Amino acid sequence: MKVLKFGGTSVANAQNIKLVLEIINQNSKQDQLVVVVSALSKVTDLLQLAAAKAAANDEGFRDIVAEIEKKHLDTLKDLIPVSEQSSLLSHVKRIINHLETLLDGCFLLGELSPRTADTILSFGELLSSYIIAQAYQQVDKNVVYKDSRELIKTNNNFGKAVVNFEVSNKLIQEYFGGNRYQINILPGFIAQTTDGITTTLGRGGSDYTAAIIAGALNASQLEIWTDVNGMFTANPKIVKQAQPIANISYQEAMELSHFGAKVLYPPTIQPVLRKNIPILIKNTFEPEAVGTLISNQVSSKDTVVKGISHIDHISLVTLEGPGMIGVSGSSKRLFEVLSQEKINVIFITQASSEHSICIGILNSDAENAEAAINKAFEVEILQNKIDPAIVEKDLCIIALVGENMKNHQGLSGRMFSTLGKNNVNIRAIAQGASERNISTVINERDVKKALNTLHENFFEENTKQLNLFVMGVGNVGEKFIEQIHNQRKFLKENLKINVRVIALSNSRKMLFDEDGISLKDWQSALDKGEHAIPTEFIARAKELNLRNSIFVDITANASVSETYEKFLKQSIAVVTCNKIACSSAYDNYKKLKSLSRQYNAPFLFETNVGAGLPIIDTVKNLIASGDKVHKIQAVLSGSLNFIFNNFDKNNSFHDVVKEAGVQGFTEPDPKIDLSGIDVARKILILIRESGYEMDIDAIANESFLPADCLATTNNEDFFASLIKHADHFNKIYEEALAKDSRLKYVAQFENGKASVGLQFIPKDHPFYNLEGKDNIVLFYTDRYVDQPLLIKGAGAGAAVTASGIFADVIRIGNI
Repeated sequence: MKVLKFGGTSVANAQNIKLVLEIINQNSKQDQLVVVVSALSKVTDLLQLAAAKAAANDEGFRDIVAEIEKKHLDTLKDLIPVSEQSSLLSHVKRIINHLETLLDGCFLLGELSPRTADTILSFGELLSSYIIAQAYQQVDKNVVYKDSRELIKTNNNFGKAVVNFEVSNKLIQEYFGGNRYQINILPGFIAQTTDGITTTLGRGGSDYTAAIIAGALNASQLEIWTDVNGMFTANPKIVKQAQPIANISYQEAMELSHFGAKVLYPPTIQPVLRKNIPILIKNTFEPEAVGTLISNQVSSKDTVVKGISHIDHISLVTLEGPGMIGVSGSSKRLFEVLSQEKINVIFITQASSEHSICIGILNSDAENAEAAINKAFEVEILQNKIDPAIVEKDLCIIALVGENMKNHQGLSGRMFSTLGKNNVNIRAIAQGASERNISTVINERDVKKALNTLHENFFEENTKQLNLFVMGVGNVGEKFIEQIHNQRKFLKENLKINVRVIALSNSRKMLFDEDGISLKDWQSALDKGEHAIPTEFIARAKELNLRNSIFVDITANASVSETYEKFLKQSIAVVTCNKIACSSAYDNYKKLKSLSRQYNAPFLFETNVGAGLPIIDTVKNLIASGDKVHKIQAVLSGSLNFIFNNFDKNNSFHDVVKEAGVQGFTEPDPKIDLSGIDVARKILILIRESGYEMDIDAIANESFLPADCLATTNNEDFFASLIKHADHFNKIYEEALAKDSRLKYVAQFENGKASVGLQFIPKDHPFYNLEGKDNIVLFYTDRYVDQPLLIKGAGAGAAVTASGIFADVIRIGNI
């Protein structure tokens, strides 16, 4: 014999019930069946609401009864031929009239007792099981309906009655011992006291009904039919990469179901565990799917962690004080108080110092618990031996579950490290001696990030998902997105990094997609996006709270650089080619670096100097290894190098600057490059990264531009001024020819002093043959004294800069 249980979604409507009837029909060909059914989807909630409204003297309960009646009558009409409907419709209406009578009583009395509540809630299963039994009789007459209240007897703990197994098992065995029907259909969830009063087995109790019957009959298998393909490695609604679990032990299933895996009601396992009856969880809507088999078979080859589960809406209640140390009975008193108030304790942890004990309960019980505990320990609180109970709400418990966890070291460290890297604060920790479960309490707002991060670490071959929020999609930004699009497959297969662009923004529009923006046609999608508001961009990134989030700034905008602090404080990493932040006031630069460390959010800006060249990274490694930089000489502007390499008697200064802009070598405002401020910012960043404190006004900037050019306020006037002062630039060029030198814009640092300016470079100097848009940096250090450390290469261009930004993103992925 097999026992099949069908949940509320499986019997939500006539269409779904037809699928159930087909599953029953197929299974009945091989086995005698007991079929346990839940109420139609949402009906129990409607009954509960109707009861609450009636007790509150709200006539609205009548509308709810009408809705319940219509739902069941419509279902019956869709399942039963018209010729057979009359008596069945009358029977359903009689049941509904009985329900309405009970609710009228609640309305008149203005109260709802637990006993009456159980009777009202029982109508959902009574109606659904009757309709389904009648519907199956249209297929096969070898079916009988049985009221499970006649078989399962409990105490009078209404709402979650305790089963009397001795009596119930005997009744079940006697009934089925003389039963020859191939199919027996029963309502789940409901039971009865020995004196005939209706009780319920708790929400989700239909699973329990099926398990009680399976255990009593030594069934070959218990099947739970639901709307998912079994138990998953995590909640698939939160973790989209969650995978079905093919095999799991009874103990693992109990742990997962206790910690929020709603596919299985926790008490279900106990009645079948004793008889070693396997439980198979199947999907009504995909019956061919394998599902999850729960048994006592545990393979040593199984994954170490079987699943990650969680419970929402948790409060932590902490009782602490010196008066608890060495005093026996404190814990006993605490739990007695909670037991008297019928408050279920979900989580417990106690410091070995005995100074405090912490429990996790539902948010809805928190105020009651606080008041009861403070009253019970009133004397100790008044004597300052114990502090008043501390209550923290809106928390969540996350649990790693696995039978084989006890055989593997370092799992706790791996779990906490994974959460810590994403700045998920752990409020409390508990681990049983069986080592089958490691539980942590975290802030509820972090649950999605925590579950996805842990799932990624334990179930996805260590593939790390990076979620990018990109601001600035001009020349460099476009190349950056193109590189991500082209390299996504390579990164996933070879580096185990999955890069998703969650948000894009330019000065006009912004676009968000939590599942990742398609990069095939992102331009048109962005054009259709919403109006760009920087504060809203930050708020949305914060609200999404995704793991491994990275803000990528590909602008030269000062106001954007001022947002880094807000991102870092949300543990969102910052990657930027914008030099303004790192060359701002020294205190701000240090603050950003400090926030990066404090919130475990990388702050990377390799492209601030040398575009894609590893200049900043090299400096960091020198300093980290104990070296000291004494002197820096550099050509740090690819745009200026391009300009002075191409400026000659055949190409006017104006035309060469224009061409540099077309090639994407200059900033949108070319005066930033030509004024020397861009180079000053770059040398300042190198000085700071070398361990020196300096601000930009300490750098001597010997500009080669006439004052008239520097005074312009827009690009049009600036280019006009270059034409106007053509003779000035020509004279500089002729002087260089006369000295047999080449023009290079050089940045220098030595003996605590720094300068930037145009220089005449002789033929024997390393800078003389620097071609195109190349950069070059010479570092003189304790280790590099006679021959400096030299870094040379392309220092400008959209593709080169984009690759440098990309490299910083990958660095974060490898952390």
